[in-house]
Amino acid sequence: MYLIDTHTHIYDHQYSLDRNDAMQRALEVGVKMMLLPNVDASTIAPMLDLHEQYPDCTRVMMGLQPEEVKEDYKEVLAAMEKELERGIYVGVGEVGLDFYWDASYEKEQLDAFETQLDWAKQLHLPLSIHCRNAFDKMVKLLEKKQDGGLCGIMHCFTGTEEEAKVYLDLGFHLGLGGVTTYKNCGVKDYLPNLPLDRIVLETDAPYLAPVPCRGKRNEPSFLVHTAKRIAEILQMPLEEFAAATTTNTETLFQL
Repeated sequence: MYLIDTHTHIYDHQYSLDRNDAMQRALEVGVKMMLLPNVDASTIAPMLDLHEQYPDCTRVMMGLQPEEVKEDYKEVLAAMEKELERGIYVGVGEVGLDFYWDASYEKEQLDAFETQLDWAKQLHLPLSIHCRNAFDKMVKLLEKKQDGGLCGIMHCFTGTEEEAKVYLDLGFHLGLGGVTTYKNCGVKDYLPNLPLDRIVLETDAPYLAPVPCRGKRNEPSFLVHTAKRIAEILQMPLEEFAAATTTNTETLFQL
C-alpha cells in the first residue's frame, strides 16, 4: 500500500524527541510520501532541515498560514516570495483565511491570501488552502481569481455537501483527514457522492488525530486509520482507495 499525507507538520517541535521514529512508523505502514506545508517565518528552517534529511519521502510547500498574518505580513511575504525562487517547492501553502479566534486582521489576511493566490498562478503551483469561519469571503476571492490557473486542496475539509460542490466546481480537491472519522462529522453522510478523483488524504499532524487515536498527538502513520474508515464508507478495498488518492496527489503536485 502506498499512501501520501498531503498535509503534515512533522517538522513541528512536538516531534523533537521522536521525529525520526515517527517518520519510520509512517514509512512502515505505507505512508511513503509526506507533503510539508509551511506556517510562518520561523518554520521554514526546521521544515527544510527535515526535507534535507528525508529527501526521498518529503516535499515542501511555501506560504504564510492565515492565523500568522500580523502587522509585518508584507515583509514576511516578501521573504517567502524570494524563497520560492529557489524552485524546490511543490506547492503554495499553507495559505487561506481564518476568522475563528480573531478577525482583527481580516483585511491583512485577505490581502495576504490574494497575494499568495497570485504566486500560485504565476508559478503554476497547487495550493494548500486553510479556511475556517470564512467560507463566503473565501469563495468570493477564489471566484475572483480563478481563471483556470488555480488548483489545489481545500485542507481539512469538514463542510457541507453544498460547500464541497462549490469548491469542486472551482476546480479544487478536498483534503480529508482525521475529522472525517469523528462521529459528528457530516462529511461521512455524503462521501459516496464525491468524485473519487478529487479526494486526497492528510493528517494535519500534530493536530486532529483520527479515531481510534483521537486525543493523542497526531502523526503521519495514523493516516492509515483515516484511509480505512473512508474506504469502508465507500465500500471499496483499502488498497484500491489508497491507490486512487495517491494518483490524485501525484497528478495534482506533479510528483
